[in-house]
Amino acid sequence: MIKPLEIRGLYFKYIEKGPDIINGIDLNLEKGGILSILGLSGCGKTTLCYCMCGIIPHIYGGIINGEVRIFGKPVEDMKLPTISTRVGIVFQDPDTQLFSPTVEDEIAFGPENLCLDRFQIGQRIDESLKITGMSRYRLSHPEKLSGGEKQLVAIASVLALKPEIIIFDESLSQIDDAGKVRLKETILELKDKGKTIIMVEHDMDNLDIADRVFFMDDGRLKEIDKDRAGDAIGLYSRR
Repeated sequence: MIKPLEIRGLYFKYIEKGPDIINGIDLNLEKGGILSILGLSGCGKTTLCYCMCGIIPHIYGGIINGEVRIFGKPVEDMKLPTISTRVGIVFQDPDTQLFSPTVEDEIAFGPENLCLDRFQIGQRIDESLKITGMSRYRLSHPEKLSGGEKQLVAIASVLALKPEIIIFDESLSQIDDAGKVRLKETILELKDKGKTIIMVEHDMDNLDIADRVFFMDDGRLKEIDKDRAGDAIGLYSRR
């Protein structure tokens, strides 16, 4: 069976004489699971996200060896618009992703760039707002929303492209406890709908919804028991 995402012997560095940021990673993702990647700042988590969603090599260059496959296709052979309909990414700071005057316009932006007709765009807006519980904010300006609400709008704009894999790159790090609860509920609902979820984290409190947890250090991944994640963080932070 073709996996949603396969990484085979992946190495990456930004410049020829620089260090390997990604250092020999192999990873297979199962459909409909939540995988969490835990690690200290600077360990390469965000660079790995860029490799998984095509930002590397299509936007950021570097020296890459190995392979990332999305549903069996090498990322380097896919065009970014195609990748965006298979893999979506929600970043740590929603303000970097929101730029439209209303929530509705924000969500419509991606489907409009896929040249969908107005009926399809409207359907996708409705569906994305319903999943994230943001329907009542449809005509609101994103700047007027709370941090958690902004993050839900960012998620809704990603969902409007109907990706099958969604990456959350420390997306819960800048919101309050109530916002975290709401976001986790949304992530679990997406899992129930068959979406494959990757959560990149540094906060162990956000691991409770993960099915599998990997610890990243020095560009490498190692699967760990999520109940012992604190031991891993403590060990590496003292080095």
